[in-house]
Amino acid sequence: DLWLLNSTSGTTGLPKCVMHHQRRWLAFHELAVAAGDLSPDDVVLSALPAPFGFGVWTAHVTPTLLGVACVVSPRFDAAECLTLIARERVTVLAAVSTQFIMLLNSSELETHDLSSLRVLFTGGEMVPERRAAEFEDRTGCAVLQFYGSNETGALSRTTLTDSRERRLRTAGRVIPEMQVRLFDDDGHDVTATGGPGIAACRGPLTCLGYYHDPDANAALYTPDGWMLTGDRCVIDESAYLTVSGRASDFIIRGGKNISAAQVEDEVATHSAVLLAAAIAMPDPVFGERVCVYVELRPGSTLDLADLRAHLEARGVGKELWPEHLVVLAALPRASGGKVAKGDLREDVARRVAPDTA
Repeated sequence: DLWLLNSTSGTTGLPKCVMHHQRRWLAFHELAVAAGDLSPDDVVLSALPAPFGFGVWTAHVTPTLLGVACVVSPRFDAAECLTLIARERVTVLAAVSTQFIMLLNSSELETHDLSSLRVLFTGGEMVPERRAAEFEDRTGCAVLQFYGSNETGALSRTTLTDSRERRLRTAGRVIPEMQVRLFDDDGHDVTATGGPGIAACRGPLTCLGYYHDPDANAALYTPDGWMLTGDRCVIDESAYLTVSGRASDFIIRGGKNISAAQVEDEVATHSAVLLAAAIAMPDPVFGERVCVYVELRPGSTLDLADLRAHLEARGVGKELWPEHLVVLAALPRASGGKVAKGDLREDVARRVAPDTA
């Protein structure tokens, strides 16, 4: 039965109201307990906005069912979060990738005793492998994730029993009960070959659809009832799923699909870059070009020539090199804590408007 109307964070468009039932969250809780070996001795800190999907099970459901303390704050601040972890002896942290990267970038990371921390649950966006490895190395905790969405729930998960390579380079093993499928751009089932394809599912963690939104519901499902994620994925012979990027988060330059997530991952290796977001810049010749917005570390400077030279030195293929760079004091955030790419797409449209008028 309908239990909760939960909005999406609206990073790529207007938020929608997702209809949830309790069974979904009880099942999610059981998966989380098994993945992170959670117990009544744990202390949870949910750095996420409590009303959103990721925040529901980390700030409400799982701490309540375990009977443990959950540490929260009015808004996310990296320095305050580190202080709370140390003071409350937090063992389980929940944060989206943007947030744990901000913790890594904080000048106060080394000044706090984080030895109590043993698990970080992350997700909500693609998890950058190098930064996740750095977080493990600097805090001593294991990085775990559920892959899915507010609508689908989890399709796959990593656990403490997975190897570090599996945990950081994949989105984990497919959850059998979710009956995960991959569909190509023409709607053909390519699951048997492992993809790539748009991931879809049909199982106990899926929502009940969108509230009073028939057009959105029509786009959410395949004609025969599989709920679509909008992410391009592959599944290997051991049933581990890897996300290559959102179908809507590809930059199509001259007919070639370029993963925005791959561009962001490479740009973030530059020592001056705090956060990066790659988006498509409209172009009259190529259709789209690669544009990167960056937030820099304090006192740092960066121009496009320096960034491209860095990528060349790393041996990065030229298709992943940004063709336009915009430096902002701070990247815009959606209410769910992720970078608000919708705002950046509006900004880049304004920037190119004089050239196309």
